[in-house]
Amino acid sequence: MSRLDAKKPSLCRSEPLTSERVGTTLSVLKRIVTSCYGPSGRLKQLHNGSGGYVCTTSQSSALLSHLSVTHPILKILTTSVQNHVSSFSDCGLFTAILCCNLIENVQRLGLTPTTVIRLNKHLLSLCISYLKSETCGCRIPVDFSSTQTLLCLVRSILTSKPACTLTRAETEHVSALILRAFLLTIPENAEGHIILGKCLIVPLKGQRVIDSTVLPGILIEMSEVQLMRLLPIKKPTALKVALFCTTLSGDISDTGEGTVVLSYGVSLENAVLDQLLNLGRQLVSDHVDLVLCQRVIHPSLKQFLSMHRVIAIDRIGVTLMEPLTKMTGTQPIGSLGSISPNSYGSVKDVCTAKFGSKHFVHLIPNEAAICSLLLCNRNDTAWDELKLTCQTALHVLQLTLKEPWALLGGGCTETHLAAYIRHKTHNNPESILKDDECTQTELQLIAEAFCSALESIVGSLEHDGGEILTDMKYGHLWSVQADSPCLVNWPDLLSQCGCGLYNSQEELSWSFLRSTRHPFVPQTCLSHEAVGSVSNLTLDCLTAKLSGLQVAVETANLILDLSYVIEDKN
Repeated sequence: MSRLDAKKPSLCRSEPLTSERVGTTLSVLKRIVTSCYGPSGRLKQLHNGSGGYVCTTSQSSALLSHLSVTHPILKILTTSVQNHVSSFSDCGLFTAILCCNLIENVQRLGLTPTTVIRLNKHLLSLCISYLKSETCGCRIPVDFSSTQTLLCLVRSILTSKPACTLTRAETEHVSALILRAFLLTIPENAEGHIILGKCLIVPLKGQRVIDSTVLPGILIEMSEVQLMRLLPIKKPTALKVALFCTTLSGDISDTGEGTVVLSYGVSLENAVLDQLLNLGRQLVSDHVDLVLCQRVIHPSLKQFLSMHRVIAIDRIGVTLMEPLTKMTGTQPIGSLGSISPNSYGSVKDVCTAKFGSKHFVHLIPNEAAICSLLLCNRNDTAWDELKLTCQTALHVLQLTLKEPWALLGGGCTETHLAAYIRHKTHNNPESILKDDECTQTELQLIAEAFCSALESIVGSLEHDGGEILTDMKYGHLWSVQADSPCLVNWPDLLSQCGCGLYNSQEELSWSFLRSTRHPFVPQTCLSHEAVGSVSNLTLDCLTAKLSGLQVAVETANLILDLSYVIEDKN
């Protein structure tokens, strides 16, 4: 077809970061993510102007997925953060805020992008090397033989999400449930390469959070009437299971453009029903105790199986197919023909359960690492946020199992790291300027911009007008409430640092965040005695934070390196 309108030329914009529009949109995005950060972060409501679903959240995964971003530069930033969150679940807001801060701070310096990018890479490498080193003063080992550190890690995630609306007692209860659910996904006889099981989150909205619980196995929701029709099975051995991924309703599949040819006097419906009953006879002869079907089972087949004391459950849905396959060891059956004996699996037992107003069939596994977390909350909004938070916590525990280390949270890692970088670049710049392509002055400027970006994240934790201090020994964060007297002895106002590891009774000196001070060496090599003596630490996932740090710096470098934005207007 011929073109009706003349093709428009592409729109080419040079130096996109100097555009007022870009600066304004980046500033708006920064204010949005900054205001969400931390336990006292402000919630955001996202909805379509035409109506529909309203999302209330402070989590980056929900926030960015509901934001409509059109500008290419913002698209790069939000997509990078979303990719990080899809892989690591945690530290999304940290990544977004750090990236925005780096871009904003570096733009004020007037240095060439090449110089900025090169030095940013050096400083990123310095950060990662330090955080992974044995001398790191903000990294602690995670002992899986004790629940203390693991509970601290889960609790830190829950308390950072205010939209979950949890009390302290509810936070402790849900933390313990998440940890128990995670431990149930670890195979009992795991040796060498471990393949973790799965935790299924079952919704119970409108119930008390304290009523949440964890059960081994899988819960299949059913109506009370259906549940009453199920016959109890009592066997000393495991129950044999058949799992169907095709319909057993007797419906004729769509033939498309083809035709079905029938002999005279043959009823297609009766022929299909006969085939279903033949299938039922094979299941009975193979001593199958439980038949599970993803879709619908024909009533006649259900009745036939019930007469032979076989439990038949249909409409289980596609979501449960993979967990059921893992838990029972079955191979999903996709045809009505003869069934291979290898297709069958087993479960330890089948029983019924009632939670709130819902009824379930509970499949209890033999050994498979599958469990169900029945999650309660007061309303739909709070439940949606709590579900997302529980998924994040479970993923963080999986990451920690692979790399059993955690970072001190509450902003202490950021302030400690900023102090370490300032000291390193001030007292030992030669270790960074190995290629002699940058001057020491340029290094100091970029290092200060980098440290200021880290400290700005910490500043985002305070939303009520309070002040933030750092101590001159450990480089940790200390928070002072708003309206506190100016002339006061600091230990009288300060109780604990942000992560909870140190208290103000030690002989420490403090300074305000971002105040001018001489670079100092923050104490490294955490003592195991100091860490073990504190039962309520605030912690961050090491793996997620390292990735967030890397993604933030690399995304900022990519955006700073952009010379043109070319837009096709057709």
